[in-house]
Amino acid sequence: MPIPFSLRRASALALILAAPCLSGVALAQTPAPKAATPAPAATSPDTVVARVNGQPITGADLALAGEDPALSLPGVDESAKQNLLVDYMIDLKVGAQAAEASKVGDAPEFKRKLAYFRDKLLLDDYLEREAKKAVTPEAAKALYDQTVKSMKPEEEVRARHILVESEDEAKAIAARIKGGEDFAKIAGEVSKDPGSKTEGGDLGWFTQERMVKPFADAAFKMAPGQVSDPVKTQFGWHVLRVEEKRTKPVPTFDEMKEQIDQYLTRKAQQDTIVKLREAAKVERTGSSAPAAGETKKP
Repeated sequence: MPIPFSLRRASALALILAAPCLSGVALAQTPAPKAATPAPAATSPDTVVARVNGQPITGADLALAGEDPALSLPGVDESAKQNLLVDYMIDLKVGAQAAEASKVGDAPEFKRKLAYFRDKLLLDDYLEREAKKAVTPEAAKALYDQTVKSMKPEEEVRARHILVESEDEAKAIAARIKGGEDFAKIAGEVSKDPGSKTEGGDLGWFTQERMVKPFADAAFKMAPGQVSDPVKTQFGWHVLRVEEKRTKPVPTFDEMKEQIDQYLTRKAQQDTIVKLREAAKVERTGSSAPAAGETKKP
């Protein structure tokens, strides 16, 4: 996709600054900078892509910046994104060097922030490392097998419906269908449900708890091919036809793998924190109540 000149040159820092809180006038007054130096579409970690007052910026720096959710830049192609990341890193280095020269890093508040974010990064990386140990193919398969064993067979229905406002309309529609008219055609003409109307009233497969009770009760009592009498719900009056019934298929391992990995990751991280707290000597000196295993000093 073509990148406007202003976006092409503006670094990610400039994009962040150009949030909705800034006025268009202020942006319009920003002088146009010089054209950006193109960056390679793919850069190895050790490759130096730029230098700022002699300080190198490498491919590894770009990769790290690219992991920042604030710099995801959806819709921007890889080559343009690389250029934006280089510009961002240049602005970052320029600003950081200016801050160092101004002794910003010596301020107590800055040191507190630095200590906080250092602890946070250490914890994030530690938890990620511990989670990787837990998320193994063997653990994932064991959890899948355990989950599948605990799943009870569940009936599903595939049905069509037509939604109208009054009982009289629903009765007339039911009579037309029972008289031989095509359900899907009538649904496309008169149904008030925009979600299924274009599909001939087809709702796909659903379990009983997914539908409101009067609708579900009617659908699960009917045999395939049967057309219902009018059914009232809070949405209006329905005419149903059950197409098929089946026992809900058990999801495959591949279908559940992403969810399983996420669960194993969260559990491993939670277990890690619990173990660390249990092993640590924690003393609260504030007004909050101590957690289990903690002590509180007056």
